[in-house]
Amino acid sequence: MKNRSKGKVSPKWIVILCIFSFALGMLFSKRVWAPPDHTVSDGRATFPRLYNQEQKLNSVPDDCENKKNQEDDMMGEFNKAHEAISSLDNSIAKIRIELPSTKTFLGTRKMENLPTMNRTNSGIRRKPFMVIGINTAFSGRRRRDSIRETWMPQGEKLLRLEHEKGIIVRFMIGHSATSNSILDRAVDLEDAQHKDILRLDHIEGYHELSAKTQAFFTTAVAKWDAEFYVKVDDDVHVNLGTLAATLARNRLKSMVYIGCMKSGPVLYHKNVKYHEPEFWKFGEAGNKYFRHATGQIYAISKDLATYIANNRPILHKYANEDVSLGAWLIGLEVEHIDERSMCCGTPPECEWKAQAGNVCVASFEWSCSGICRSVERIKHVHAKCGETAATLWGALL
Repeated sequence: MKNRSKGKVSPKWIVILCIFSFALGMLFSKRVWAPPDHTVSDGRATFPRLYNQEQKLNSVPDDCENKKNQEDDMMGEFNKAHEAISSLDNSIAKIRIELPSTKTFLGTRKMENLPTMNRTNSGIRRKPFMVIGINTAFSGRRRRDSIRETWMPQGEKLLRLEHEKGIIVRFMIGHSATSNSILDRAVDLEDAQHKDILRLDHIEGYHELSAKTQAFFTTAVAKWDAEFYVKVDDDVHVNLGTLAATLARNRLKSMVYIGCMKSGPVLYHKNVKYHEPEFWKFGEAGNKYFRHATGQIYAISKDLATYIANNRPILHKYANEDVSLGAWLIGLEVEHIDERSMCCGTPPECEWKAQAGNVCVASFEWSCSGICRSVERIKHVHAKCGETAATLWGALL
């Protein structure tokens, strides 16, 4: 009985042993053998907390790499910009070094050797250098013919002057108050014969010269893209080659007004020639006009002609055409060039100057505001004071 009892285990110890085994198994299974609840793409099992920490650690090199790449890109763009700025600075410095010699080159009239071209559908043609409008009236047929026989080329020579030299010369005239009148038909026939008349959208009249001047610039600017626009009266002698050379010296200036500048008295007495009804706008009686070119001949640059054309409806017209032009330009940044060769006298004055090598641009007489009896005398003026053909055709424009 006693030996059998020694081989048995007490139930109390069995219960304690079972509880201890169960606790030990639970502890071991949680630490080691718990099934994974997250699997990464390469098949490795990992725990959520460890996985998240690993992902954070792995993302740090990627972010650093991205930032490094962005910084490298920014540095590359910065270097490119720096190189471009340095290249531009070098180019500007080079231009500044060369600029004085360029000014000297242009200042010696070498600009005349640089023709300006326009491209058209039919090819390349010379851009007009200047457009000359000869102011004339219905009654001026004989004056026009006297000019055609002296200083204005005709026919093929007129076309050659346009194509080779860029010099366009036209008689400018408007229309009569009556539509398709005999006066208009006569001018149309004359133009068909000579092809040298520019018709304006203007009703002819002696007291409408300011409006006619506006109409000329408006029409000429719309028709020709020239560098200069010149107005001449039909009783003035002009040397075209000398005029072209004179204007060429100022072709680099965009706002120039060239002519014989004056500032005569404002005539306030009625019934006198050149009476100014709006004399009171110029101050007290006896005052003088502002500086402006005499009306026999003057030239303005393209920008000024375009300004007049664009603002034609709001530009005030005074009684005298030359005063009106001066008024239109007085408020602008314009350079007034007093060119005395544009108002020479008739022989012997212009003849002496020609013999001395100072050929005049234009000749007329102040007493007549033109050449007195120009139809009869312009041939004499041309013979004594006219330039040679070589001066005109040899001009470098």
